[in-house]
Amino acid sequence: MTTTLNDTQRAVLIRTYGGAAAAEVAEIARPMAGQGQVLVRVRAAGVNGIDWKVREGFVKDAFPLQLPAVLGIELAGVVEALGPGATRFRIGDRVMGPLGGPGAYAEFVAVDEVKLVRTPQDLDDVHAAAIPVASVAAWQSLHHAGPIAAGQRILVHGAAGGLGGYAVQYAKRAGAEVFATASTAHVEYVRSLGADHVIDYRTERFESVARDIDLVLDYVGGEVLDRSWQVLTKDGAIVGTSSPDILARTPSGRRGLWFMSKPDTALLERLAMEIAQGALISKLDEVVGFDDIPAAIERNRTDPRIGKVVADFSR
Repeated sequence: MTTTLNDTQRAVLIRTYGGAAAAEVAEIARPMAGQGQVLVRVRAAGVNGIDWKVREGFVKDAFPLQLPAVLGIELAGVVEALGPGATRFRIGDRVMGPLGGPGAYAEFVAVDEVKLVRTPQDLDDVHAAAIPVASVAAWQSLHHAGPIAAGQRILVHGAAGGLGGYAVQYAKRAGAEVFATASTAHVEYVRSLGADHVIDYRTERFESVARDIDLVLDYVGGEVLDRSWQVLTKDGAIVGTSSPDILARTPSGRRGLWFMSKPDTALLERLAMEIAQGALISKLDEVVGFDDIPAAIERNRTDPRIGKVVADFSR
């Protein structure tokens, strides 16, 4: 296939930061694969909680954008063309991966080949698109504050979500005693992931159950973050992904760390294979069509999810 900059494609983008109406489906130029890149025909893309924060400019220091900008941070699809120097894949290979920033909600995306892995044969594209960001970010955030040792107490906020669900499983594997917060409807699901203590945050304050915690993984932020300092041990830490201002909100003498995931293809390959083999649970909450991505981003902001939302581009 010959691709020129005059070809167009559909994409979900923002022209300015704002609320639900800021994300729109529009026609943009189709990219070409540059040096060391492959052009991916996107078949599915994960819808993440970070999307609405990018949309509203909440994390613009962490994700600086040149507007207008295409949203979306992870994808699964098929290699359509190879750029100069790209040697890891062949045209027609099924691939998956994170972009390391926004840009996945487009029919074609030029991606540095080093960010991608081959999609396991036993995974369809929709399930594959749910994996790259959450599975790797959860693993990295769990280990970000230092080695995780058996017997430690770990509290996971937002345990039913994409990040939280993996984190519960990883922490349990490491031999930790896992405390987790979830809404009433999601308590049994989080328990099925291996959590030792699931706290229904709608009926109970987590401070009354979780004590002497060595590590808090905060995927919620806000008031939940501010209340979490009181449950830590003296040397405990909070690793947060939802509050970029966590350092400013960290009391004197405490350890609070802002975490951003980094691409790790070796880790992604291993985790994706475990998911394909059923060794790790990867939950899809909802599958939407391309045109429903803006609404799905907003629903992610307002409604607690079990696992991930994925956009199927064939719909």
